[in-house]
Amino acid sequence: MPEQLQSIVANFRSFGPRRLAILGGIAALVLAVVGVASVYLNRPAYETLYVGLERSDVNQIGMVLGEAGIGFDVASDGTTVLVPAGQTAQARMLLAEKGLPTSANAGYELFDNVGSLGLTSFMQQVTRVRALEGEIARTIQSITGIKAARVHIVMSERANFRRDEQKPSASVVIRASSLDADKSAMSIRHLVAAAVPGLDAERVTVLDSSGNLLAAGDDPNNSSAARSIGVERTVETQIEDNIRRALAAYLGPDNFRASVKADVNTDSRQTEETIFDPESRVERSVQVVRANENSNQKQSATPATVEQNLPDAEATATDGPQSTSASDRKEEITNYEMNSKRIATVSNGYSVTKMSIAVVVNQQRLATILGKDATPEAIAARVADIQKMVISATGFDEKRGDLINVSAVEFIDGLDGVEIASPGVLASVGQHAGTLINAAAFIVVVFLVAFFGLRPLATALSKPVPAAIAGPSFDEVQRSLPTPDAGSATAEAPPALPGARPTAIDDLRNKLRPAPQDRLARMVDINEERTALILRKWAAQEVAA
Repeated sequence: MPEQLQSIVANFRSFGPRRLAILGGIAALVLAVVGVASVYLNRPAYETLYVGLERSDVNQIGMVLGEAGIGFDVASDGTTVLVPAGQTAQARMLLAEKGLPTSANAGYELFDNVGSLGLTSFMQQVTRVRALEGEIARTIQSITGIKAARVHIVMSERANFRRDEQKPSASVVIRASSLDADKSAMSIRHLVAAAVPGLDAERVTVLDSSGNLLAAGDDPNNSSAARSIGVERTVETQIEDNIRRALAAYLGPDNFRASVKADVNTDSRQTEETIFDPESRVERSVQVVRANENSNQKQSATPATVEQNLPDAEATATDGPQSTSASDRKEEITNYEMNSKRIATVSNGYSVTKMSIAVVVNQQRLATILGKDATPEAIAARVADIQKMVISATGFDEKRGDLINVSAVEFIDGLDGVEIASPGVLASVGQHAGTLINAAAFIVVVFLVAFFGLRPLATALSKPVPAAIAGPSFDEVQRSLPTPDAGSATAEAPPALPGARPTAIDDLRNKLRPAPQDRLARMVDINEERTALILRKWAAQEVAA
């Protein structure tokens, strides 16, 4: 055995069995305290399993999870069940097999208890709406930051004598923090509109538990003003990127700054145009009319004579004037169709009406590039070249009224507006506050146990017994005392040696083992007859000795 191990074994043997037992007990106590503290302070984090439950559901869920060996906790409101992180899916599958939860805001589970006998169409419709409301509420509650949700849906009704069909509408009440509620209101509107047939997002109203209106009516993101602002920002960002790509390779990304202001027209335009081409014509119809007319006229007349007045006299007719006419008419009508083209143009895009560009360049960088020839005239010429590059990269149009300004200035060292500031120390500490508190508490517990437990023990064990103390040793005094029966009290502590000063181990021993007088008084109080029997045996042993 090596000498180091031999010295360690010899030191432990010099302590004696009693000291070793005390040392082992304190070591076991320290390990137990450290283990319990580490387990308690490093408990697994809990995550939400269900919220907005009834008391009966909470009790049933607790019984099922307890039988399955899954740890759980109930929030202070009594309606939220928490399980360790990573066991949410397992717990929900287990509860789904048991048909839990069965709260009033259940979803399609309502159809499990609906019988077909005596069920009217109205009851079916109401059950369907209730189930849809419950499923949508569950989905909303799964969004981060939403603690509870309640959904009301009004479906469209069909009637035989109604011309206009009523459109569906919905209202949602959520309970969440103010920031999460404001961010999630628009998302919740689109979620509900997509889940209900025929429902528009504009007809969904979202409120919080305090009665504050979060979203209603038209979507402000789809308004003309918001659209114009978004298009302007997109155009400005694109032009700035073009300038950055053109100058970064030459000047470096930190040696210039570009700013663009664009006036964009986003009005919708509809243009209709009809074009006629007189040079190209096509016969549409031809109509030909022909007419021939011939007429003869002949007249006879009786002359006025005396014979007309005689009875039975026949007057002789004579020939009168004659006329003959003939006409021939031809009419031809031709209809022509002119070639025409109709153009209808609808534009929902945008057009840039005016653009202002400002570019500042680091003068020190230009001086470095020019070297010894860095005169003010040379720098001005280089700035003019950079301006030409910017004009080509941005689509500058002077006729449109665009403005551009490129200047060379001195940059301040240490300032860079492009980088985004990182979160501060307080933000990082707040994010990891729980972990830091657990670690600090664990370190404090270990320090207290080591300082008040191990340090006094090591001091007491390492302190030597004074040589001036005369008399028998502790083991000899212990063996000299009479030994009681097995069922009686244990051996008393040895009396204090004359002239000896109490040590730390003696104080510890006196605290762990009471004085003989106290033990004897306690034995008399417990059982007087047995105590008297023990005292007689001790007296008999002394007389025999």
